[in-house]
Amino acid sequence: MPGEITIYTDGAASGNPGPGGYGVVLIYGKHRLEKSEGFKLTTNNRMELMAVIVGLEALKIPGSKVVIYTDSKYVADAVEKGWVFQWETKAFKKKKNPDLWIRFLKIYRTHKVRFVWIRGHSNNLENERCDRLAVSAYSNPVLLEDSGYNPESEDNKLL
Repeated sequence: MPGEITIYTDGAASGNPGPGGYGVVLIYGKHRLEKSEGFKLTTNNRMELMAVIVGLEALKIPGSKVVIYTDSKYVADAVEKGWVFQWETKAFKKKKNPDLWIRFLKIYRTHKVRFVWIRGHSNNLENERCDRLAVSAYSNPVLLEDSGYNPESEDNKLL
C-alpha cells in the first residue's frame, strides 16, 4: 500500500453562476500532477466539488490514503461533519449539485480520505497554485459545458 497522497483543490467562477474552473495539485513523494478544466456556465461550489472529484479520480490504486486540502467549507464540512451521508439517505432531495455529490461518493468510498480546510488566499503555496489553475482554466476561450448544471432548476436560483 502506498504512503499518503496529498491533494490540494480549488474552484472558481467569474460570476456565480458564470464561467468557472477548477485546479488540482496531487503530490506523492517526488511526484506531482496538476489538473484543471474550465466550463462555460457553472457555480463556484460546483467547481470546488469538481476539483475534489477529479483529484480522487486521478488516483490509480484503490484504498489509497489521501489528505485533501481545500478552502471550501461547503465541501470539507459536508464530508467531515457527515452532512453528505444524510443527504444521500434522502436522495439529495432539495440539495444542490446532486450529480456531483453522487459522483463524489462513488470515488470517495474507494479510498481512505480525510479533509483539511485551509483559509483561501492566505499564502498557502499549493492553494494559490490551484486558484491560478482554476482562473486560468475558465479564462480559456474554449470551455466545456457543465452538463449537470441547470440554471433553471429551483435548487440553483439565487433569490
